[in-house]
Amino acid sequence: MKEKPGYIQVKRRNATMRIIHWVNVICMIAAIATGLYIAAPYYQTLIADPAVDKYVMAWNRWIHFMGAIIFDVTSIIVVYLTFFSRVDRPWRKALPTLTNLKEFGEVLLNLLTLNRRKKFDTQHNDSFNIVYFFLFHFLMLWMLLTGLQMYVQIFPHGHSSIGEWWPTMLHLATDWTIPVSNWMIGSTATGGNLMDVRISHHITMWLLIVWVVFHIYYQVWRTIFWKEGDVSIMFGGSKYVKIKEGEEA
Repeated sequence: MKEKPGYIQVKRRNATMRIIHWVNVICMIAAIATGLYIAAPYYQTLIADPAVDKYVMAWNRWIHFMGAIIFDVTSIIVVYLTFFSRVDRPWRKALPTLTNLKEFGEVLLNLLTLNRRKKFDTQHNDSFNIVYFFLFHFLMLWMLLTGLQMYVQIFPHGHSSIGEWWPTMLHLATDWTIPVSNWMIGSTATGGNLMDVRISHHITMWLLIVWVVFHIYYQVWRTIFWKEGDVSIMFGGSKYVKIKEGEEA
């Protein structure tokens, strides 16, 4: 990126974080496409052989599982860096301090008034984006737990190829999602059941899609209105910030 007159170039994302971001994009697309197929098969194979002979559902489930696992691992890395990075620890922006609350309100007003009010520093991640970031990972955590609860059902007798400890650990970590899902969905069934978990998992997918749509919209909106190149952060790692009067580049 070349310097723009009246602007300074600010480094926002290193190569590692940009690679993780695009890996997550690919994994999310794969997980959504295959998840929709698992819920309601929406395409048929174009070859004459029956779909069951080509393991179409099996391949969709495998891609879904692999995509989810990769996504979960990269999310754990990102969350770790959010709290323990040597360079930047943006979690502090999510604390309900007076400064953060004021900044959150200013960003929200900037969004609602279509850039007529912009009274916050754009060189770094603001409180609004950090809270939005945590919301995404809370949804992803719920997807992980409900997904593992459905996965552990393939071990009905508590045995697996790597030992009994694996299904036992999964049950201990995720069985509580059944009553919670039952409470969230409001099922009429007596007590919680796996269908509540499936429905909760599916609804969370749509919430994540809404999150992504707003995320893309907001970054494009910022790029158009602020003219600071926010979209380019995940491509080149940098953005521009306008120099205030009396400051030097």
